[in-house]
Amino acid sequence: MDFDDTPDEAAYRARVRAALAEHADELVHLDAGEEAADPREQEQALRRTQRVLAEAGLVGVAWAAEHGGQGGSLAQQAIVGQELARARVPSLINHIGIGMCGPTVIAHGTPEQHERYLARLLRADDVWCQLFSEPASGSDLAALRTTAVRDGEDWVVNGQKVWTTLAHVADFGILLARTDPGRPKHAGLTMFVLDMHAPGVTVRPLRQMGGQSDFNEVFLDDVRIPDGERLGEPGEGWRVALTTLLNERVAVGGGGNDLGLSVEALARLAADRLPGLPADRQVLARQALGRAAVAALANRYTGYRRLTAISQGGLPGPEASAGKLAGTAAAKLVADAGVRLLGDDAVFAVGPGDDDAGRWQRNQAWLPGIAIAGGTDEVLRNIVGERVLGLPPEPREDKHRPFHATGSRA
Repeated sequence: MDFDDTPDEAAYRARVRAALAEHADELVHLDAGEEAADPREQEQALRRTQRVLAEAGLVGVAWAAEHGGQGGSLAQQAIVGQELARARVPSLINHIGIGMCGPTVIAHGTPEQHERYLARLLRADDVWCQLFSEPASGSDLAALRTTAVRDGEDWVVNGQKVWTTLAHVADFGILLARTDPGRPKHAGLTMFVLDMHAPGVTVRPLRQMGGQSDFNEVFLDDVRIPDGERLGEPGEGWRVALTTLLNERVAVGGGGNDLGLSVEALARLAADRLPGLPADRQVLARQALGRAAVAALANRYTGYRRLTAISQGGLPGPEASAGKLAGTAAAKLVADAGVRLLGDDAVFAVGPGDDDAGRWQRNQAWLPGIAIAGGTDEVLRNIVGERVLGLPPEPREDKHRPFHATGSRA
């Protein structure tokens, strides 16, 4: 595979760089792992950044034009991601909406829902989250217990979700609930669009060991959802959820994107820190650098191959689960190598706003959550073993369960 830009891609990259340079003063610029001191101010700045990028045609690049996108290729979408990283523009605040919720609304929503939600989603006027995982079900998504009961033109929802990324800033979410408890567990589910500001919705951020609160608990107490906010037919929520999950696998590592600090950032840290380490520790650090670089670059280029296959007409499949697994493993190696390069500085606690050393510590502490997000490593290994390698499935009591699925990325 030729990883150099084609002439068309090179021209597109030049246009993206020019657009980012033109709007540089309107965008947030943060290094990976860097955080602003005030989370609320950072949220507003990230919303503004996505709005500026959307107006410049750099959001929803691979979405169809009829849905507000640019009608471009996945290769162009990857180029935008690379150039944003190069310009130190952080990930879009509405990445879950663009990568998972939006495609689900497009595939299963009504024209009225398309009109109501998609343009605002692309501009980050509305931020979205994905309400799948629950305390008692974890990665067995179909075992969820949140209920939705029909009451006239509304559904009344009660239950709890957990590990819900961005719920604390989200305006809307896609919610999977049980609407027919008398049917087999995969057959009694329905998907809804939930207004996160509706009465009865309570969000409680979960503090992670890195100090951030990306995940949340969400409590639903007699929340009323109009039937017009349903995605798909009642009882067909599992089919709708599969659309989300297939896109999720690609969005969370399936495209070869870095899931933490990049190998290039690691190389810059090594150039600065390696000469100052004792000789014996230099040897260990160089070995860790080599392992991390090989894993990160192999994951990145394999992801490009997957994106190329999809752009040529293929569909996101179970192979993306292998990409997420590889991406998580590579990110851990990069973070561990970076912390090793810090030497004695690695033993000191750090907080938001601290120096470069703090970025590496926070990133290392953040990564265990990514091993849950988008499917736990254990569940993804089952998917790869059964659906990619063709290994015999593990014994199961539930005959209706076609394969392990995950709602761990909420």
